[in-house]
Amino acid sequence: MTLILAFLAVSLMSVVCVTPMIAEEQREVAIFGGGCFWCMEPPFEELEGVLEVTAGYAGGSRETADYQQVSSGRTDHYEAVMVIYDPAKVSYGQLLEVFWHQIDPTDGGGQFADRGSQYKTAIFYQDEDQRDLAEKSKADLAASGLFSGPIATRILPAAPFYEAEEHHQDYYRKNYSHYAAYKEGSGRKAFLEKAWPPKGQQLKKEYVKPADEELRRRLTPLQYEVTRKEGTEPAFHNEYWDNKEQGIYVDVVSGEPLFSSRDKFDSGTGWPSFTKPLEAKNVVEKKDRSFFTVRTEIRSVHGDSHLGHVFDDGPPPTGLRYCMNSAALRFVPQAKLEEEGYAEYRDSL
Repeated sequence: MTLILAFLAVSLMSVVCVTPMIAEEQREVAIFGGGCFWCMEPPFEELEGVLEVTAGYAGGSRETADYQQVSSGRTDHYEAVMVIYDPAKVSYGQLLEVFWHQIDPTDGGGQFADRGSQYKTAIFYQDEDQRDLAEKSKADLAASGLFSGPIATRILPAAPFYEAEEHHQDYYRKNYSHYAAYKEGSGRKAFLEKAWPPKGQQLKKEYVKPADEELRRRLTPLQYEVTRKEGTEPAFHNEYWDNKEQGIYVDVVSGEPLFSSRDKFDSGTGWPSFTKPLEAKNVVEKKDRSFFTVRTEIRSVHGDSHLGHVFDDGPPPTGLRYCMNSAALRFVPQAKLEEEGYAEYRDSL
């Protein structure tokens, strides 16, 4: 995705409306609402690959926005930052991780000492790829156990972004003493130091099975039939039977890692086949006595998904053939392992 910044001058209000559109190579846009925008600029500006960070207002329905309007709490705009970045140097997933580490994601009424709708938190996605990554990162955070309350941060489609007044831009540089006192006095600094792991420490990744109602909404009919009803997809007419790309296969329900492309082979059966699991602790064997025979069913541990069966007619070194349904799996390519939280499996390919 390439983006262009179209600037619409609003002369009466001395405000600029910025609407990201398609344009220059190696430039993409991300918009985050994290409470007071003074505190949201510095962590993004520190990142290699971030080209520009602008404080402003986003998410509102009015055609103009400025500090006086937004700070009154009578508009539906959020204080936000727009991040222009080079996706070859920093991924959207990394930006999401930085965003979460600057806020209290359980606070639905503002942030720290700042109360009101303009200080609520939100991720404004530019396209469906950003939306999917944002929703996944939110679900991962909810499952991490770091917070006891529900995640209040909203995920919203991008709306026009209005650049804040000049004295708000890079406030932490222009008025560092005031900025530092504000960050500490508002309670943000103490909360972030207590609530979040040290910088660079990954969140503990947990895998859970969503409620059946959510699964019916999220999965395709075939995915639901295979994983929840022990169904079988057609041979040679499924997504991964002939996939030769490097990456890992995770449970489509829970996301738990199951198999690696390193252990995949062409069994001639028309289903994706593997010599062994990537994580043995994430699969369980059960006796399957259906169809007047006894087979060994393979299910995921956390998602309790029906995956397929294992047979003893596979190649060396294990002699096993884990014959899986593509509909029970989601493929994460090597290039996206880190972005999606599976960096530890890069060396397994």
